[in-house]
This record gives sequence, C-alpha cells and structure tokens, in this order.
Amino acid sequence: MNIKSEKDEINNIRNEVHKLQEQSLALELLKDYKKQNKRQFIIILVILGMFTALLGYTIYLLNDFGVSTETDTIDIDNVEEIDNSHIKIGDDVWEKSN
Repeated sequence: MNIKSEKDEINNIRNEVHKLQEQSLALELLKDYKKQNKRQFIIILVILGMFTALLGYTIYLLNDFGVSTETDTIDIDNVEEIDNSHIKIGDDVWEKSN
C-alpha cells in the first residue's frame, strides 16, 4: 500500500507540474501580448502626432501663400513718338506707325 500511495503522490506531482507549465505558457503569452499592445499604442501615437504636424503645416502653408489680387499697370503715352518702339502684351502688339 505504501508503494501505491507513493505512485499516486508522484502522479499528483506530475499533474501539478504539468498545470504549472501550462500556466507559465499562458502567462508568457499574456506578457508578450501586453508588450505588443504597448508597441502598437506608441506607434499609433507617433503616427497621430505626425499627421497632426502635417495638417498644421499644410494649414500654415495655405494661410502663408495667399492669392494676390494686385495688378501692376503701366501707363505709356505717345507710343508713336518713341523711336523703334513696340509693346507686346500677350497677343496684342502696339507698334509705331511710320
């Protein structure tokens, strides 16, 4: 009877060791999962910060380079009196007539 109880005790110890090994594997997987989530969270924060900076810079550029509505005009009088003169604006040409 003593041998049988020792075998039972050994089997119980083996079962407990097996359970502990399963638990340690589960805990290891949970720790890895936690590390992975932390990395993903940091990466998401970095990408969000970069996107915010890009959006801010784009808004800055849009406000910095405004559309100019100023037009420069030059008044030229007596084009006919200037020797060898002609004025070209686009397809329009004004020349001195002889």
